[in-house]
Amino acid sequence: MPLSPLRHRSLAALLPCGLAGEEDPGTARLMARGVRARRRGWLTRGEFIAMCRWKSPRATPHYGKNSAGRIRAATERALAARSERRRMEHLTALSGVSVPVASAILTLLDPRRYGVLDIRVWQLLFALRSVGVNRAGRGFSIAQWEQYLATLRGHARRLGATARAVEYTLFLRHRAHQRGRLYDPPRR
Repeated sequence: MPLSPLRHRSLAALLPCGLAGEEDPGTARLMARGVRARRRGWLTRGEFIAMCRWKSPRATPHYGKNSAGRIRAATERALAARSERRRMEHLTALSGVSVPVASAILTLLDPRRYGVLDIRVWQLLFALRSVGVNRAGRGFSIAQWEQYLATLRGHARRLGATARAVEYTLFLRHRAHQRGRLYDPPRR
């Protein structure tokens, strides 16, 4: 595992030690665009590409394959969906959009309810036994994202915080304790 030993033995013990504060200015600007898009009920092509690039710039050529009409239709369906699974299915139907990228879009649209599915956060949750599968934190399924989201939301409710604040705190904690390279295979 690419984490140094953690002082805390559970997520419940780690989180009250201080939640992450303000977003960086670029992320805050994207969240402001997300609020406007959520009110409108769909993403423009520019908003979509900016949000996808924020999470994973390497796939930018794939995001660009989506037409404005296709993006509008998929994001409109995602925002209108009644289940989290359907939201994710609509977003991941777009070219280049993986489960983590779709989670980033949802987070930028509604940070109160969503957090980004990220290798760092997942590895920390695994180390603290809050999730029990996918030790490496890659190749996520929608079911794993649903488990992740339930974990974030549960802790957010308990702390009176947003799901994004919980996720971002865990992201920063992992980064502070990481040893080696992020994508090295986990140690047994």
